[in-house]
Amino acid sequence: MSEYFNSFVGVIIFVVAVLFAISFIVQLFYYLFFYLQLAFVKEQNNIENIPISVIICAHDEAENLEIFLPLVLKQNYPTFEVIVVNDCSEDNTEDVLKIFQKQYFNLKVTTIKKDEKFTHGKKLAQTIGIKAAKYETLLFIDADCYPENKNWIKSVKSNYISNTEIVLGYGAYEKTKGFLNKIIRFDTFFIALQYLSFALAGVPYMGVGRNLSYKKNLFFKNKGFANHARLLSGDDDLFVNETADSKNTKVAINDNSFTLSVPKKKFNYWLSQKKRHRTTFTRYKLKHKVLLALEPISRMLFYVCLIALLAFNFYPIIVISFFALRLIVQMLVIYFATRKLHEKDLLLYSPIFDFIFIFIGFIIFFSRKHKNPYAWR
Repeated sequence: MSEYFNSFVGVIIFVVAVLFAISFIVQLFYYLFFYLQLAFVKEQNNIENIPISVIICAHDEAENLEIFLPLVLKQNYPTFEVIVVNDCSEDNTEDVLKIFQKQYFNLKVTTIKKDEKFTHGKKLAQTIGIKAAKYETLLFIDADCYPENKNWIKSVKSNYISNTEIVLGYGAYEKTKGFLNKIIRFDTFFIALQYLSFALAGVPYMGVGRNLSYKKNLFFKNKGFANHARLLSGDDDLFVNETADSKNTKVAINDNSFTLSVPKKKFNYWLSQKKRHRTTFTRYKLKHKVLLALEPISRMLFYVCLIALLAFNFYPIIVISFFALRLIVQMLVIYFATRKLHEKDLLLYSPIFDFIFIFIGFIIFFSRKHKNPYAWR
């Protein structure tokens, strides 16, 4: 071993080996302390049938509403209303909603008329929907999403126990053919693995508007979206980041609690969506930014150091053993998580995406900001 430390190159190799060991430990910490939480979570079971207001914001969503809205309206739950905020739609959304209103007594429609002198984002529609809600417990889903099960409302509601004010759900994407679909679904799965497991560990930092519930009183106590009203994103993740804590937040991850969305069909559309979501990260609490940044940085460092040490033939058996151990831990944790979240087919792709998403993350981070961070969608 002494020959490695008799030159400047030897010192460099030693530093790389130390960084490799540190990044290895950090990666194991994330998988065993945070992500493994999902494997052992115990579902809550509040049997009280509290009334629920489901809120959907729609902008030119006639086609999606026609297909997906009945799946929300036909939920197996005794007392709930569905509020659709028709936000300046220029298609036949209004006609579709009028037809549904004749069929479903619990459908309430609120319309925002277009004003050429005033532009607004989704958060205004969300706020109007919340103000129109009759009940204290709110449940959100997007117009291009639908519940995977007729007991979706019941399943999410069951997590409201004691001091619960927020329930985080999983909003998945439909499974279709093609590699892009797997990229989108794995990205969604891994983000959910993070925010759900962090919440289970007592560090909730975000939720997704495709499947999110919170109390109406919490919204007004926080003054709604006042702190980030003009940002395009943030009606879900920034609101949760501001209001969630270890005591008031639960997660809903049983078989009936998931929603599904239609995925993007082109890479650049999906990438644009990712760039838009990036605009909210800088507004997270410092501890959340550190925790979220440390994982991909340590992962990148792990792979870079791995390649460098193998290139220098530095104790290859030991280096490969570290890699193998991390891979085994990773695959075991992902195995449990994919079964919890109904994403079993993604397991074998996880080592590939684990590496690929380092580069995708760099593309998103160093790309230009979203062209219109203040638009509706």
